[in-house]
Amino acid sequence: MTTLTPDLLEPIGRRVAAANAAFRRLYPGDPLDRQPVHTLYGGAHLFKADTPAKMGQLALRSLDDYAPNFAIFARILAMSGHELLPHKETEIKQLEEALTADPEAVKRANEPAWMAYTIYTRVRDKLRREPVEDLRIDFEDGYGNRPDAEEDADAIKVGEQLALGMEKGSLPPFIGFRVKSFSDECYDRSVRTLDLVLTTLAGKTGGRVPANFVVTLPKVQMPDQVAALADLLDLLEDRLGIPAGAIGMDLMIETPQAIINHRGENTVNLLVEAGRGRVKACAYGTYDYTALVNITAHFQTHTHPAADFARHVLQVSLAGRGVTISDGATTIMPIAPHKATPDKPLTAQQVAENLETVHYGWKLHYDNITHSLRHGYYQGWDLNPAQLPVRYAAVYHFFLESLADASKRLNAFVERAAQATLVGNTFDDAATGQGLLNFFLRGMACGALTEAEATATGLTLEELRSRSFVKIVRDRAARKAA
Repeated sequence: MTTLTPDLLEPIGRRVAAANAAFRRLYPGDPLDRQPVHTLYGGAHLFKADTPAKMGQLALRSLDDYAPNFAIFARILAMSGHELLPHKETEIKQLEEALTADPEAVKRANEPAWMAYTIYTRVRDKLRREPVEDLRIDFEDGYGNRPDAEEDADAIKVGEQLALGMEKGSLPPFIGFRVKSFSDECYDRSVRTLDLVLTTLAGKTGGRVPANFVVTLPKVQMPDQVAALADLLDLLEDRLGIPAGAIGMDLMIETPQAIINHRGENTVNLLVEAGRGRVKACAYGTYDYTALVNITAHFQTHTHPAADFARHVLQVSLAGRGVTISDGATTIMPIAPHKATPDKPLTAQQVAENLETVHYGWKLHYDNITHSLRHGYYQGWDLNPAQLPVRYAAVYHFFLESLADASKRLNAFVERAAQATLVGNTFDDAATGQGLLNFFLRGMACGALTEAEATATGLTLEELRSRSFVKIVRDRAARKAA
């Protein structure tokens, strides 16, 4: 016998159901589609349809020049177990041959060697196959302030080259361009560039735009600026024959006001909502943010506590909202200070200084990326093609070092969840299961994990490609019940 009768329970249950429905609308969950692991920024004046491939060639050249084998690369980045790797070229060569012939045997005997070699070879393959996952053609910091006639010409050229890249199939899977901010000084110039790029592109393609195409708005301070860009995109899409909503928005969270406004309110979700469904991503800008909260240049590091505070606010604000987040850049470039000429080769000291500079820049970038990954930021900025080898090395190391544990956990989790569903229990930990599944989806998408490593979880490729933990569990429970 119970005390609560149906007539007493009905209005309360109705309110709970309505509240749950409202919650699901506000928090649809993280996107199940692929998220790139980086965004590479490059000046608009340099962009051409074949830029992504050239970036890969430059990245490979940097790797060849400053880390010609896996052992050197692992030592530069201080990968786990790098102390156990050989130094002599003959010994490295012998180890490479053994790894090529039977990698699993070497892995059992010397896992650090297997890890370093696997990362190095997969990075090289990535740089040949898909060197850039997300490219942002930049009319802001990477472009500077130029005469109007020059920016007009570059904006038209960018539209033409985007169209050519679509025709040739040479664009990366994610792409967009960054306009100047919507400050009083820059607004008119920013809007004109936006118009010229999109008008030229649509004129060449009949209204088509690249897949996963966004406009990045920097230094966002208030929702009205985001709403203005949404209004402009509405107008341009309508008049240029571009499908409604085809152009997404990428907001740069790099001012204190984009985190907390003058009323003490969290601004992040207000900014996203002002985009009326167009905001696909928010990117955190470490150095502008820390400068604007009066941290002096000497202490403006990627790992400063103030930077972590802003990261966490952005992360918590957008958890489950269907908007991806990315982290800021390493601004110290791995670029050699000395260049040889045909009539003036480098001295031994200059060679040493080049190595030291590049290796320092690589290690700093590696540590910063690892910091971001540990904080749940799976995407970040790169500013130079020489940073690409390290971007992928850090990401690949992150996935490979967690692979064995994640495989066991996901397999056990799916089995328990399917059994719970089979006997009619509500499985409340679907978010944890989806998080484990996302680990493998992210790793496969960027090239860190192979299909064989992912299916070692006990999941099939078909299940993995469904991208939905709930669907996998339901399908397995249905098969068991049949």
